[in-house]
Amino acid sequence: MDLKKIKMVSVFCIFFLCFLTHFLYNWFPNVLFSVFFPVNESIWEHMKMMTSSILIWSALEYFLFKKYRISHNNFALSIFLEVTLSIIIFLIIYLPIYHFTGSIFILNLIVLFISIYFVNIISYYILNLRPLHKEILSIVGIILLYIVMGILTYNPPFNYIFFDKTENKYGINIYEL
Repeated sequence: MDLKKIKMVSVFCIFFLCFLTHFLYNWFPNVLFSVFFPVNESIWEHMKMMTSSILIWSALEYFLFKKYRISHNNFALSIFLEVTLSIIIFLIIYLPIYHFTGSIFILNLIVLFISIYFVNIISYYILNLRPLHKEILSIVGIILLYIVMGILTYNPPFNYIFFDKTENKYGINIYEL
């Protein structure tokens, strides 16, 4: 097993983890899970699903790197870029489609898969770079990203990205219309 094979497996594992993380808050509703997993069906809350799936898989990936003695650098930076760029790439692809077609389940899955695929390619190259010594900054960045996600869960702006059309509300049962 080498780095390229692990990153190929990562695409599918993260994609399937998204299905699990989509429902974790519903199964175990609590404050901690509300920060890491979607609390409603808004576009923004699904970014937490993708981000947390990447983070969970990265923990498992770390042990695979150790088990197979795979040389790599910039692990935390790679994770930070994966979670940040996954949100950006997903929204850049998804929002124009959403405006023309609305929410179509199969298109949502395709965009999710494409986003995960591209961030794993980027991660592969970051892991192969010389050490950039940005690990602490990357960990702080991941923590800040989740702080922002938590704040936006409890105090979402009144914007369609944060609106749950299925339950006609914003955020976590706070801003019902």
